[in-house]
Amino acid sequence: MSRSFGSYQDEIYAGGLRGVLPSLPMTYGGWEAGARAALPPSVWSYVAGGAGNEHTQRANVAAFEDWGLVPRMFVGAERRDLSVDLFGMRLPTPLFMAPVGVIGVCAQDGHGDLATARAAARTVVPMVASTLSVDPMETVAAEFGGTPGFFQLYTPTDRELAQSLVRRAEAAGFKGVVVTLDTWVTGWRPRDLATSNFPQLRGHCLANYTSDPVFLAQLERSPREDPGAAVLRWKEVFGKALTWDDLPWLRSLTSLPLIVKGLCHPEDVRRAKDGGVDGIYCSNHGGRQANGGLPALDALPAVVEAAGDLPVLFDSGIRSGTDAVKAIALGATAVGIGRPYAYGLALGGAEGIVHVLRSILAEADLTMAVDGYPDLAALTPDALRRIRQ
Repeated sequence: MSRSFGSYQDEIYAGGLRGVLPSLPMTYGGWEAGARAALPPSVWSYVAGGAGNEHTQRANVAAFEDWGLVPRMFVGAERRDLSVDLFGMRLPTPLFMAPVGVIGVCAQDGHGDLATARAAARTVVPMVASTLSVDPMETVAAEFGGTPGFFQLYTPTDRELAQSLVRRAEAAGFKGVVVTLDTWVTGWRPRDLATSNFPQLRGHCLANYTSDPVFLAQLERSPREDPGAAVLRWKEVFGKALTWDDLPWLRSLTSLPLIVKGLCHPEDVRRAKDGGVDGIYCSNHGGRQANGGLPALDALPAVVEAAGDLPVLFDSGIRSGTDAVKAIALGATAVGIGRPYAYGLALGGAEGIVHVLRSILAEADLTMAVDGYPDLAALTPDALRRIRQ
């Protein structure tokens, strides 16, 4: 399944010979600046902001600069293989699009979940679709084409509703369920507080609830007739503070691969593994939920060791292809892209996401080519050296 993702630069240079320059920026800084200009201030603050003074958010990004990739010569890495085995599937790339709960409103037409799914179909980069969606999960999944998708569950307090959401995800064709553990309550986010904006309280991104028969049965009137009551009920059921006693129940909800998101301590990883999960997702929510924490990348090696033979998904701080390469070298099986694709969506819809993903993949591919790493198996911890402590 070898592909030359680096050929994206050939397309761009060929366009230049015809007088065609890229219509979208080529760097994360450009994507970020463009998205800030394109998005309403309240949406921008929600997507770009983090918890507290955002130290952890910045630390996530800076952690990648602590590591340097060691070049290896005479390797002959003319062809690179970036494919990866994940939950019985052979995927052409180790990237996936991490769940973003307001991705729907990042699009100019207000249907960013659909645009993201279409970008997944075009790039073969899987999407992890959030529970918080502008369009119902069934409509989103229908846009995946042949690319697998995963459903991210914010576990509600109502077990019957949780079961309904998961069963719908199974029926829609999702290939796994990602349970987010660190967002049963919203962290302290000064940017959002400054704009007094919480999108879901305004009725945004609740389509998976307002299309669910269990949720609808709990309302006296339809969400169209009484949207305020629907929002109030959503607030009442949104987040369950999960304990280890809940893990057997979560495992019983589905025969699909069960991935638990937010694990950064090896003891938590070992307990989750013993509880029958199929994958570990190392993440601190990109610094959005809690400030003052450990950069997720620093937690990754111990998480990988504790996970043993379980795949480890990773996100938090990925901004480039070289970041993705370093995360893989530290043991990540697959690497999640978050804010970069959200910014690409704001700039250019599905086309903007495709551009961001292809740019990140091209940089990863060409970095492996230049530094002599022909496949992901060659990216081990020995490929890295600490630049600073």
